[in-house]
Amino acid sequence: MSQPPAVRREHQPHYWYSEAPVPLHMRLLAPVYGALSGVRRRMYSAGLLRRRHPGVPVVVVGNITAGGAGKTPLTIALAERLRSEGWSPGVASRGYGRADASRPTWVEADTPPEQGGDEPVLIARRTGVPLRADRDRAAAAAALAEAGCDIVLCDDGLQHYRLERDIEIEVVDARRRYGNGRLLPAGPLRELPARAARCDFRVVNVAGAKNGEGPGTGFGEWPMRLVFDRAVPVRGGRPRSLESFVGHRVHAVAGIGNPERFFGMLRDMGIAVVPHAFADHHRYRESDFEFGSALPVLMTEKDAVKCAGFATDAFYAVPVRAELPEAFWVKLLDRLDALRTP
Repeated sequence: MSQPPAVRREHQPHYWYSEAPVPLHMRLLAPVYGALSGVRRRMYSAGLLRRRHPGVPVVVVGNITAGGAGKTPLTIALAERLRSEGWSPGVASRGYGRADASRPTWVEADTPPEQGGDEPVLIARRTGVPLRADRDRAAAAAALAEAGCDIVLCDDGLQHYRLERDIEIEVVDARRRYGNGRLLPAGPLRELPARAARCDFRVVNVAGAKNGEGPGTGFGEWPMRLVFDRAVPVRGGRPRSLESFVGHRVHAVAGIGNPERFFGMLRDMGIAVVPHAFADHHRYRESDFEFGSALPVLMTEKDAVKCAGFATDAFYAVPVRAELPEAFWVKLLDRLDALRTP
């Protein structure tokens, strides 16, 4: 049984994260979506649909909401930390946005984003670990194990039940949480919160969160802060301190699940932002940057990998790194050590 139809990654409806009324036709469709996803999940649980395990530990990073929550920075942090601890990690990804999504491919640092997908190319550049893009993540995990990886990280695969996993990490945006609490398309939920409660770890992205919006005191919530302090020329060259833009106007570009998080991070530094939000995984053209004023352009790394072909000296990528409490790493590594094959 195939997965329920994916929601197109465009600007999310305003009522998902507000108290605005939800259109009737969306409310009528939500139970249909919930029924389809529920039947599929139960068929895997009952063994009616076959699950596959690659024979090495599998860690799935995902969420129960549509759109961005910080999964990619966390996946990068996991790959880097695991490698430093003696593991040989590989990353399995669907590779959303690839021109030929039906064809599995190995993604490397120099793979064009239209072939590998923007997020996989970014992960490959930042980590250098093997990365397999395949809409069948179970097949991707098997390929990584065959290639010598002794642990597989699955980027955004919480609902891909065909892949049997050992550890699940849910990523939550501290400010938006679960929005209006409704299932797609009436709300942002792919599954109900009870599903998230069964994950082994809940990582809360506190970037841009105000007082009182961060992690609660519940067991298993771990804060993740996204740290950014420099701007890297897209065309290459010496990075600039991000503080050098404080007090100046810039064009800020974000084609991610939650563009406002990026804009807010820059504003909080004192940078005067002229925001330009695009759909998640937007394929940029040079004409997209005809803003009418010659200001510096700051963008996320995920956007920058798709703009190298026409970027000017005014284009800068703002890399981020995820920081988590050392107690999180101790708990995760203890779990993984118990799974390590002698």
